[in-house]
Amino acid sequence: MERPDYILTNRAHWDVQADDYEDYATNLWAGEPVWGVFSVPEADVGLLPVDLEGKLVLEDGCGTGYVSAWMARRGAHPIGLDNSPRQLASASRFQQEHDLVFPLIHGIAETLPFRDKVFDVVVSEYGAAIWSDPYLWIPEAARVLKPGGELIFLGNSVLLMLCMPELDDGTPVDPTLKRDQRGMRRFEWPDDDSVEFHISHGDRIRLLRECGMEVEDMIDVYAHEGATSSYGWADQNWARQWPVEEVWKARKSS
Repeated sequence: MERPDYILTNRAHWDVQADDYEDYATNLWAGEPVWGVFSVPEADVGLLPVDLEGKLVLEDGCGTGYVSAWMARRGAHPIGLDNSPRQLASASRFQQEHDLVFPLIHGIAETLPFRDKVFDVVVSEYGAAIWSDPYLWIPEAARVLKPGGELIFLGNSVLLMLCMPELDDGTPVDPTLKRDQRGMRRFEWPDDDSVEFHISHGDRIRLLRECGMEVEDMIDVYAHEGATSSYGWADQNWARQWPVEEVWKARKSS
């Protein structure tokens, strides 16, 4: 497969961003699982499988690896894969600090360097879930899952993407629709050099089914009362009324 045009663009973006995420990752490595821009506790989201003991798990677009660390502490055997060497270097430093080592692989979600049917779970918290084309990374995730294996991923909600301001200049998201849902897929921002991917719920369900996956759940993630975020566009009042993120759970057919 020819390498997609956005791979090097996103790699460069996250290599540059890596240092800025050190403090953020420090807290997440040391703490309990929380999700999204408003740090919603795992108890209120239920993203992680209840039983991870002994499971081989791929974190697809692992960044600094804190999700893999959370899963390792629950008995899983995670492997972290990421497009950014600088992010992986940060993950390696955190592993040493916390005496928690698992494999870290420089690679891309669009062409996974693994055999078919080897993983019990594939997880992506943002990562591949928004910085890889779903029509490329989801078939690959399905390929490497064992029959009965779980695919779990979190990204921005469809509604958020339809209401998101064009510029990340501190202007908060509001209830106004700013772009079409029909045909939504590739997002590029005037003030940002990364490329994101977001598709509608209907397109997502059809894609998962085409890849032999059965959708088990889709969880809307809202902000708690009083929650704060470091992202200027993330308005707490908006996120209390409408989902800022969504979690998808699907299982590979036996």
